[in-house]
Amino acid sequence: MAAAFVALALVLALVIFPMASPVGALSFNYYDHTCPQLESTVTSAVKKAMMNDKTVPAALLRMHFHDCFIRGCDGSVLLESEGKNKAEKDGPPNISLHAFYVIDNAKKAVEAECPGLVSCADILALAARDAIALSGGPNWDVPKGRKDGRISKASDTRQLPGPNFNISQLQQSFSQRGLSLEDLVALSGGHSLGFSHCSSFQNRIHNFNSSLDIDPTLNPSFAASLRNACPMHNKVKNAGATLDSSTTIFDNAYYKLLLQGKSLFSSDQSLLTTPKTSALVSKFASSQQEFEKAFVKSMIKMSSISGGGQEIRLDCKVVN
Repeated sequence: MAAAFVALALVLALVIFPMASPVGALSFNYYDHTCPQLESTVTSAVKKAMMNDKTVPAALLRMHFHDCFIRGCDGSVLLESEGKNKAEKDGPPNISLHAFYVIDNAKKAVEAECPGLVSCADILALAARDAIALSGGPNWDVPKGRKDGRISKASDTRQLPGPNFNISQLQQSFSQRGLSLEDLVALSGGHSLGFSHCSSFQNRIHNFNSSLDIDPTLNPSFAASLRNACPMHNKVKNAGATLDSSTTIFDNAYYKLLLQGKSLFSSDQSLLTTPKTSALVSKFASSQQEFEKAFVKSMIKMSSISGGGQEIRLDCKVVN
């Protein structure tokens, strides 16, 4: 599938939403003169990692999402726990985050070329874009100029939307960050990439409610395959399932499977519970182009949530 490059004009008209700060606003050409090699350097680091590990793209996309949803896109998800402070990456929803080394390697390479100029938050935003583009998805210009935050608390990860959320909870979580229902449905397409452990969807395949063992919205044969991979008292540490049938390719298969009752999470299924979100699922299922256009717009919007960071971290794992 040819990667669709979305024109800059698509995003120049984006409206700054409540959580975006007018101070130190982001810019598409922020490093054009100070670090012109930045993007190619980050892309090289992502490409190299993908050659050895096919799970890297999904990991980077999830990492960026989890960064932006807590204190904005400030690279706080990259910080290590220190002393008595337990950092975001050690919060329960983030225990399965991985591939931090990709950002560390990209940062080292960038520092060798442009010391002290590029934030870890910007490198993560660029790496997430590269993860999509290098998986056959769209490419786009990433606005840059984020600063790195100094605060990272595991307790804040409770704010992340969970796999068991219903549509009301999802809508509230996204709207608090200036994101719309269309952003919610488009960004859920990130589930085109990746894998989930049993714990995130076992509520749908065992003891669903007092009268049903299995979520009736699940396709029966799909539910049976999930129960086979994740038995009631599963003891296999890495047991689980891929998020869609083409798990290393960024496409619209996620939406097609959702309409067939073959989604993993309750939060996925909840997208079919309101007329507006259900219509968007159908729209994206029928058109890869419409999905990619919406996804790019929503990714730029999400990655522009102001983080209130104030520094350029020299090592992404520790504050200066």
